[in-house]
Amino acid sequence: MAMKQVASSAIKAVTNFGSSSVLTRQLHASPGSKKIVGVFYKANEYLTKNPNFVGCVEGALGLRQWLESQGHQYIVTDDKDGPDCELDKHISDLHVLISTPFHPAYVTAERIKKAKNLQLLLTAGIGSYHVDLKAAAEAGDWNVAGIAYRAYDLEGKTVGTIGADPELEKQTGAKFEEDLDTMLPKCDIIVVNMPLTEKTRGMFDKDRIAKMKKGVLIVNNARGAIMDTQAVADACSSGHIAGYSGDLRYAAGVKDMLERYFKGEEFPAQNYIVKEGELAPQYR
Repeated sequence: MAMKQVASSAIKAVTNFGSSSVLTRQLHASPGSKKIVGVFYKANEYLTKNPNFVGCVEGALGLRQWLESQGHQYIVTDDKDGPDCELDKHISDLHVLISTPFHPAYVTAERIKKAKNLQLLLTAGIGSYHVDLKAAAEAGDWNVAGIAYRAYDLEGKTVGTIGADPELEKQTGAKFEEDLDTMLPKCDIIVVNMPLTEKTRGMFDKDRIAKMKKGVLIVNNARGAIMDTQAVADACSSGHIAGYSGDLRYAAGVKDMLERYFKGEEFPAQNYIVKEGELAPQYR
């Protein structure tokens, strides 16, 4: 998230809220109705397959009733690219822009210059900076809705988490595996929690993914660069990976950030990426 005074052109703060990140020009929302624009992908036929499918144009993050009941204008679209796109029609007078890493609306210097009323820029997710979106796009047609609508029952399944402290074996009753490659074939779900380093960059390449169960689900709570983007795309296309997620609780996170913004409340210190022009210690 990023914060700056309305009278200033310098970004004051950027924060990350686990499941949402924000840029703001001022912490306190000015009085009156706000124009809020959300940019999401279309669910199309997949909307009927999951009643809780909110991260799309049709679901609108589940925020429409709440926002409109408070007198705000809420517009959602998937049209974000090109000089005549729907997003650019609203850039000049919107107050809040919400995007997602699944279908990112890039806020360029040109767009920021045009967005005279922009007070809050909210990413419903960790962000898209950790994924090579160009490579992913070149890999084929990613049907995000086709993956995201599905629910999954964990009963009887084996979940493997990578990057956990061995001491958790005693605390949780989980089994600690010394060797990653030995663990992978046993797991129905893989959860990645490790930091991005030169050692972990590209750790999950084609060969390592091949060791996983067919139909595995991957939840990457870490950085996208830990994954080989092309290998993940190919495995999703073939069905070897049934689903890949790089995000958590984005709808709830967005609502929490908006509530804090409307109330003029400070954001938690640990969630800042940039504040007063300085990177937070954990990012230096």
